[in-house]
Amino acid sequence: MTAYKTLLLCSCDKTQSFNPKALQKAAAAAQVIAVDQLCGKDLNVAAEHLGADNEVLIACSQQSALFERLSEDVYAESMQAAPFHTIDIRDRAGWSAPDAKPERQHAKQAALIAAAQLPAPMAPAKTIQSSGVCCVVGPTEQAIRMAALVQDELGVTCIVNDAGPIQLPSAAYDVAKGQLTSAYGALGNFKLEFAHLQTLNPAGRGELGYGEAQPTARSECDVFIDLRGGAPAFPSHEKRNGYFWADPKKTGELERIALTARERVGEFEKTVYFRLEESLCAHSRAGKPGCTRCLDVCCTEAIFSAGDHIQIDSDICAGCGSCAAVCPTSAITMNETSFEAITKVADVMAKVYREHTSESPRLAFHTLGAGAEAIANLARYDDGLADDLIPIGLEHIDRVGHAEIMAAFGAGYAEVLILADNELDRRTVTAEVELAQALLQGTHNSPSRVRIISAIELCDAGANAGRVSDPILLVGGRRDITRVAVAAMSDKIEEPIPLPVGAPYGAIEIDSDKCTLCLACVSLCPTGALGDHGDRPEVQFTENACVQCGICDSTCPETAITLQPRLDVSKAALSARVLHGEEPFECIKCGTPFGVASTINRIIEKLESQHWMYKNSDNVQLIKMCGDCRVKAQFHGDSAPMAGGDRPRVRTSDDYLDS
Repeated sequence: MTAYKTLLLCSCDKTQSFNPKALQKAAAAAQVIAVDQLCGKDLNVAAEHLGADNEVLIACSQQSALFERLSEDVYAESMQAAPFHTIDIRDRAGWSAPDAKPERQHAKQAALIAAAQLPAPMAPAKTIQSSGVCCVVGPTEQAIRMAALVQDELGVTCIVNDAGPIQLPSAAYDVAKGQLTSAYGALGNFKLEFAHLQTLNPAGRGELGYGEAQPTARSECDVFIDLRGGAPAFPSHEKRNGYFWADPKKTGELERIALTARERVGEFEKTVYFRLEESLCAHSRAGKPGCTRCLDVCCTEAIFSAGDHIQIDSDICAGCGSCAAVCPTSAITMNETSFEAITKVADVMAKVYREHTSESPRLAFHTLGAGAEAIANLARYDDGLADDLIPIGLEHIDRVGHAEIMAAFGAGYAEVLILADNELDRRTVTAEVELAQALLQGTHNSPSRVRIISAIELCDAGANAGRVSDPILLVGGRRDITRVAVAAMSDKIEEPIPLPVGAPYGAIEIDSDKCTLCLACVSLCPTGALGDHGDRPEVQFTENACVQCGICDSTCPETAITLQPRLDVSKAALSARVLHGEEPFECIKCGTPFGVASTINRIIEKLESQHWMYKNSDNVQLIKMCGDCRVKAQFHGDSAPMAGGDRPRVRTSDDYLDS
């Protein structure tokens, strides 16, 4: 690491303004240089500082490729080049509506630069090996054409699904006929199954034919090209590495696919996006179903059940983060865009903005792809982002859950907006947005403060920009920060906030008329929300620990449990309370408490006058005894059913001598 940092600012031909001193402080830079055309007539300024012995931060990301080439040229000449980074403060802050307030724009610029100084999370990577084995599935004509396009780089097998003619056999690829029935895997490890598979017989003269059909057949490949033209073999197929799907009737589709597919040979690095802590997973216990939230939202079907917990196939996982956004126990967390990293960035930007304006900013989540492009277009051709709206870019908008939204409110933002790229993204985040809106319903904030928007709404000014919020300390996990944020935004909450079905917060109700206090629910509760009493039959409940997984409900043999989705932010939710309890039955012999009094009395009532073993008999007294006393009574009583005869007197040595 170099000794100091230089911040290079550019007004982009005098189309934006900035506060150099504020930005220098935000960047923790030793010096700041401001020019008008850093990519044009002032390019020599960039070259000078890129060749110096210092770290350089360039406030222009549009020309990052130019600065990269310039750095390489500088290094080639002097064998020395400074490490540099680029950041955009123009499209996201500097270019705004004509009536935008400069102090807000400058505050946004400082906030963006301050957040860029935070250390980037590091994600581990795994190695994927592809030998170039390729399977092409589709109509004969298109499959053979595709094989000819990629045969020089890939080892191709064509599985055709029609009776189209094959003019000439080729030794460069294999051909068979069959119907694809299932597919699994990703680049380097696809597993395919076919029905009625027939291999091509290339021998003989005349028209080529196929051999005897096999009922089922399996195949493995590294690259899978699907030209069937119907539904893709995988959900969210565009996120599946090594899988190529296209409508073969479209002009140029085969050539487009071939260009990319030919490069899928060799060794590749695959980011491991997630961390999974199996011991925290509330998916199932003892075969009783529980939480399935991650399974329900995974768009690539990378998550599957593995008994009491789930497993994630890292080869298939595309890193969207929707599973981490809905996981109630934080069993799944993300490596690149962790909850802690997102909240830290949001917190730093809100703090810097407030320092410069004494106002509360608004926050917009967007993707780094289509979302960032939309922001750039709005900045260049429209009014740009509203001057109080700070953007946070993520790889996938699915990563935003209710906890991230509530953490933003806890950091002091007045509104939280989510820019969805398409309808699929909108549907993915809708449930989490609705949960956040329900949480806000119990505070002095309007539920409309969080919503999914279209790109043009980024230009709209906020009605709450002048409202000053008191931020909270964003320390703890997703549930902790959510609870504290809701409590902080509420003047006084006397009643729990009702939430939608499926929310990860809530209570349970026990029907005391049905419950037998068998404590099966207690033994299987994965979070410890349910507990018992050491000296008496009793079910205790700590609401703050309940994730509404439903295992207790599915376990209860008496169907006595009902889930209540809600959030109680009072102190009472942190302590155990009694849901149901009874006095124990005391043994009529030794007085030891055992069993539940109502259960024992119910058994006696049913058996005493109805079962032949207990009619006109003292056997009913056995039910009123503890286990030890019951055994003694059965073996040693006068009318004990298992009693033996009198034991003979023990003979001693004297008896033998006397005789």
